[in-house]
Amino acid sequence: MKKKRMKLVLLVILALIISSILGFYIWSQNTYSAIEDLPESVKEQDGWLLFEADDPQNGLVLYPGAKVEPDAYAFLGEELASQGITVAIPSVRLNLPIFDLSKADELFQREGVDSLNWYIGGHSMGGAAAAMYADANLDKVSGLVLLGAYAADNDYLQTSQLPVLSISGSEDGLSTPEKINQYRQNLPDTAQFIEIEGGNHAQFGVYGPQSGDNEAAISVDKQQEMIITTILEWIDDQGDV
Repeated sequence: MKKKRMKLVLLVILALIISSILGFYIWSQNTYSAIEDLPESVKEQDGWLLFEADDPQNGLVLYPGAKVEPDAYAFLGEELASQGITVAIPSVRLNLPIFDLSKADELFQREGVDSLNWYIGGHSMGGAAAAMYADANLDKVSGLVLLGAYAADNDYLQTSQLPVLSISGSEDGLSTPEKINQYRQNLPDTAQFIEIEGGNHAQFGVYGPQSGDNEAAISVDKQQEMIITTILEWIDDQGDV
């Protein structure tokens, strides 16, 4: 009887584990996608969306937010590419960039990409993952761009000289202004912080409303325009240092 009970308990535990894993997987696949089709000019290669600029000097690897499809940042990628910055946006494991921190290495190992000054960045969890990558690879990146995101405690990033740009939204209900301020100590003292008045969390991409977020006080077009202008000016400033 004891053996039968033990076997039953083990079977119940195994069933709970399998159910939890299956539930997590289903949850991770319930993603946010772009509300518009991808531009025809976009290249899709081996799980990456590539927005190639003409004769670029700089490139930006942009990690997507948790459960957000790469195509949600297509407008951002296309506009930055039109202004001379090549943008690469990866698909990540289980749609959660925190599980794919080293994804940028896939791109950096490709032939010819070392001719660019590469920045790494990301939105929300993608920004946190990008900060972790930068912390471990300060020699590979020229700077860090956080979009509605903040960095966790780290070993080298916060005391480094790496240029960092943090763009946040005053109406962000997830990476709130309070959280941005709370975790700013995890970035270098030289980090530049820009808050978009009226901007929220979801409008760092173009994928519609997001659970837990606040309603924006500006249009998605306006917020995207401000993000693009800020990134362009900041990267341009790095060339003057």
